[in-house]
Amino acid sequence: MQHRYIGKTGLRVSPICLGTMTFGTQCHESEAFRIMDKAYESGVNFFDTAELYPVPPLESLAGLTETIVGAWLKTKPRESIILATKVAGAASGWFVPPIRHGLTAIDRFHIERAVEGSLKRLQTDYIDLYQIHWPDTVVPIEESLEALDRLVQSGKVRYIGTSNDTAYGTAKALSASHYKGLARFESIQNNFSLLNRRFLDELAILAQKEQISLLPYSPLAGGVLSGKYNQSSNAKGRFSDYMKASNQRQRLMAARFLNDKTLASTQRYLKIAADAGLHPVSMAIAWSKQFDFVASTIIGATSADQLDAALMAMELELDSEVLRECDSVHDAILYPMG
Repeated sequence: MQHRYIGKTGLRVSPICLGTMTFGTQCHESEAFRIMDKAYESGVNFFDTAELYPVPPLESLAGLTETIVGAWLKTKPRESIILATKVAGAASGWFVPPIRHGLTAIDRFHIERAVEGSLKRLQTDYIDLYQIHWPDTVVPIEESLEALDRLVQSGKVRYIGTSNDTAYGTAKALSASHYKGLARFESIQNNFSLLNRRFLDELAILAQKEQISLLPYSPLAGGVLSGKYNQSSNAKGRFSDYMKASNQRQRLMAARFLNDKTLASTQRYLKIAADAGLHPVSMAIAWSKQFDFVASTIIGATSADQLDAALMAMELELDSEVLRECDSVHDAILYPMG
């Protein structure tokens, strides 16, 4: 397997990263261990978590996923694993993180509190990649970077990254790091899939020019690209649950990912995969990792069996005809996701 470097770092990661946000709610610790073992034994060396997980985020459960990952981590040689986690961003108009009484911010106080909690739960003395879960629009980025730089200097964190960021926010952060001599964001973790190509604008150019790696999450668009919602409107999944939720934000998110146009696109992607002799899950994940600015695509699972098709994408490269046909679907059906 060919490993890839994240940004300008020495972190060499597998082209597939295992995301863990389901651990503790959608699957319990024993199954989470089986999932992580299977991924590790298949060559995955990159694991991503967050202080906020599992999802949906609840105050009573925050940190549970890191605790599960930490217990599993003790069963493996620590230096064989690239471990990423995140500090919860500040409250915004759409979401108040149920951590530290909903008063989170990307400032020195909260970053230090967050990293100490993560290190304790993960049962390790360092984090390979420490990421901002989403940007703080109030605290100056210089203050955030200074706090993160202190973690790098102390050895508690090797490198830092951002997520759910814009081209403007990422460029401003890179500029601040350059002029102040601070650790810079080496990665950006944004939503990216066949159904959400919004990264392919200024962000893609920025990633290429500045050598900052994209770590795509939700390559299956929350499970939509697996085709299960095309088969049944009552398919088991996160968006089925969100559609029935009393939380308006969850219902709006489900409608954004799951609607007539995304289902129409998915139906065409399913045919492309079938004609090419590919599993639709493998094809969707392989598509997301075939860009030169991508270091590793983040997958998720609620059972070890679900990993089979995803792991097949590890060394799969789509040919030019499949890529062309995928582009034709995007060009023909425009939908709210981009």
